[in-house]
Amino acid sequence: MKNLASALIISLAVILAGCSVPVNPGDPETQVISRLGKPTATYQDGNERLLEYDQGAFGQETHMARISPDGRLISYTQVLTLEQFAKIKVGQSKNDVLRLVGHPLDTIFYSRVKLEGWNYGFKESGVWNSLMTVYFDEAGIVKKLENGPDPRFEHSRFGL
Repeated sequence: MKNLASALIISLAVILAGCSVPVNPGDPETQVISRLGKPTATYQDGNERLLEYDQGAFGQETHMARISPDGRLISYTQVLTLEQFAKIKVGQSKNDVLRLVGHPLDTIFYSRVKLEGWNYGFKESGVWNSLMTVYFDEAGIVKKLENGPDPRFEHSRFGL
């Protein structure tokens, strides 16, 4: 029984070690890309570059690797969070939103009100399956944001 407990503890340690971030601040950009793969998008943010890594179950995670002007990793963070969405302000452009939270899960155009919605599925507070929608006018300027339950997980709404 003692050997079984030890084996479980060792297995858990190995699993948790595999979940750690594979990059560290100061790593060269080439090392970041070799460990994480080709980014899904790249953005210029002042004199720094952002490497977008869209990943996770059901598109609920997007990480941004911020690269300094000298080609070294500054940070690697999950950006689909309420805190990051709160940085999106009315009047910002689509490019501003892309630099903050990356590409949306999907988009939809509401012809009656002439707004384009960018949908971002995410785990709100690490628990709730939520959907943040950022609405843009025809000029590509943020008009409003709206958060609610992600309908992809609302099986009871459809009698399932």
